[in-house]
Amino acid sequence: MDPIKLKRDIEAWAGELGFQGVGVSDTDLARAGERLNAWLDRGYHGEMAYMQKHGSKRYVPAELVPDTIRIISVRMDYLAAPQQEAIDKLDHPELAYVSRYALGRDYHKVLRSRLQKLAQKIEASTGPFGYRVFVDSAPVLEKPIAEKAGLGWIGKHTNLINRIDGSWFFLGELYTDLPLPVDEPASEHCGSCRACIDVCPTDAIVAPYKLDAKRCISYLTIEHGSAIPEEFRKPMGNRIYGCDDCQLFCPWNKFAKPTGEADFAPRHGLDNADLADLATWGEETFLTRTEGSAIRRIGHERFQRNIAVALGNAERSPDVMRAIDQLDSSPSSLVREHANWAKQQHDDERRLPD
Repeated sequence: MDPIKLKRDIEAWAGELGFQGVGVSDTDLARAGERLNAWLDRGYHGEMAYMQKHGSKRYVPAELVPDTIRIISVRMDYLAAPQQEAIDKLDHPELAYVSRYALGRDYHKVLRSRLQKLAQKIEASTGPFGYRVFVDSAPVLEKPIAEKAGLGWIGKHTNLINRIDGSWFFLGELYTDLPLPVDEPASEHCGSCRACIDVCPTDAIVAPYKLDAKRCISYLTIEHGSAIPEEFRKPMGNRIYGCDDCQLFCPWNKFAKPTGEADFAPRHGLDNADLADLATWGEETFLTRTEGSAIRRIGHERFQRNIAVALGNAERSPDVMRAIDQLDSSPSSLVREHANWAKQQHDDERRLPD
C-alpha cells in the first residue's frame, strides 16, 4: 500500500460521494481534552450528562476504537437556500423558525451511509482494514478533529468555519488503523470580530470560544427536557427548533453557497411553516411529518412546548390565540405551563398604554 496514493484516492472518492471536504488527522487530542474538561467543570453542559459519561474516550481515540492511529474527517454542506431567506424568517410575526440543518433528511443517516461507502472503496483498494464510522453518534470530538484535519477552525461561537465555504456543513469521521499522511491543522481567522457574540439572543457565548449551553436556544429547544427558564422565553422569539443566529451573521458565511444535496431540501414546508398551524399537529401528525428528520428526536411534547413559547412571542391574532388555547388544553402539564405563559404575554400586551 502506498499511503500517499491512497490518500489521494480517498480525496477523490470522498468528492464522488458528495463530500465537500476531507482531511486526515493524527489522534493527539490532549489540548481538546483539557478544554472539554474545563467546560464540563464550569457546568456549561447542563443536562447533557453524556458529555462527561465516557471520560477520556472522547479525546483518546484508541480507547474508543483500539488500534486507531488516523482519523479521516469529512464535511458535507447542508444550506438548502441562500441564507438571506433564513434571516427573513427570524422573529417573523407568524412563521416558525427551524434551524437550517434540521429542515431535510436526518444528517446522521445521510453521512453515515456515505462514509460507509467510502470505507468500502478503501477496503476494495487495500484489503480488510480496521475502521469505525461516526456521525455525531458516540463520544467523538468532531470539531477539534476536523480542525486538526485542516477542514476549518473553531470560531468564537464554537462552530467550525471554513474560510472558503463558511460554516453550514455537517461533519463525520472514519477512525482507522491506516498509516495515512496527515494534513496541516487549520489556522484561526476570527481576529477581533465578535459578531456571533453580539448577536446571540440569550448571551450564550459568554466569552470568545466559550459557550454556556444552558443559555443556548439550540440546547433549550432540543436537549433541555423540562420547563424553559422564563428569562429565555422572550429572546427565543419564533425559534422552535435550534438557533442559527451566530452562523447567519458570521462574516465568513457571506461565502457560503447553497448545497445541491437533495436529501437536505426542506420537507413538509418547515422552512415556511405557520406557527398556529404547527400547534394543531397531534402526535400522530408530528411523527408522520418528522419521519426521517432530526426533529423527531425531541418528541411531540417538547415540540408543543417550543411552539407555545413562539406563539407567546407572535403577533396577536385570532389564529394565534386559538392555537394557544388548544395547547392550553394539552394533557401535558409542561405544555400547559408554556401555553399559560404565552397567553399572559398577549394579555400584558393588551394592557399596555397606546
